[in-house]
Amino acid sequence: MKKRLCWNQRTKTLILLAVAVFYLAGVAVWGLVGRESALVTDFSRKNLTPSLSYLFGTDWLGRDMLARTVTGLSISIIIGVCAAAVSAVIAGLLGVAAATLGKKVDAVITWLIDLIMGIPHILLLILISFAAGKGLTGVILGVSLTHWTSLARVIRAEVLQLKESTYIRTAEKLGHSKWRIAKKHMLPHLIPQFLVGLVLLFPHAILHEASITFLGFGLSTEQPAIGVILSESMKYLVTGKWWLALFPGLMLVLTVMLFDLLGECLRKLTDPGSVHR
Repeated sequence: MKKRLCWNQRTKTLILLAVAVFYLAGVAVWGLVGRESALVTDFSRKNLTPSLSYLFGTDWLGRDMLARTVTGLSISIIIGVCAAAVSAVIAGLLGVAAATLGKKVDAVITWLIDLIMGIPHILLLILISFAAGKGLTGVILGVSLTHWTSLARVIRAEVLQLKESTYIRTAEKLGHSKWRIAKKHMLPHLIPQFLVGLVLLFPHAILHEASITFLGFGLSTEQPAIGVILSESMKYLVTGKWWLALFPGLMLVLTVMLFDLLGECLRKLTDPGSVHR
């Protein structure tokens, strides 16, 4: 009975993981393929309410809001993947360096982490994005350079714990090289933490990209980004055009929740004990 329960929990986790990956990959591909349709204007169909023909309605220029929303989400997903990957690499390198290169290096990296975490997050993100010229490059740099701190702390703590473990000390006494110890004993423990941390960076990256774009410090208004869509829709809400903000906002929340679900599923699969919780 216990084995059957474990198998059911694992199957459920794998199914949820597959659904999340399928949805996110589908949105990214659909948005890239249908980018042109998101820019098409037709004044004969402007301000149409949601219907079977236009599920998310149309805006003041007659643009299909479903196509614009999916394209905006695909842009956010691509930015989130790039920014999270860069941020995770920074976190991994600095976390390992802090734990292995001595107290002075550890003190400098810890001070840098505390400094970045002490500055209001959105303010630092806006400053970096603005300094880098805004746009796609500015957003990716801003998100990448502000989201690595928490993961770096986790990896640093994990390495410090591994260094004090019995089997690492035994390997050192047996004369194994540091490279062999790191490759054979430390890396298998760090990879799951790194992958889960990487995936959990995605929702933060997507939300912050949308936030600074909404405030005017991110992507340009020519691009159908979610932040641009929500920002432009604000002045039309008072006229009763609720669908311009509702559906893009809901899709953004759904995407963020699925990335969070993806990270949780990976955590359960890489930590067998958590499947029973």
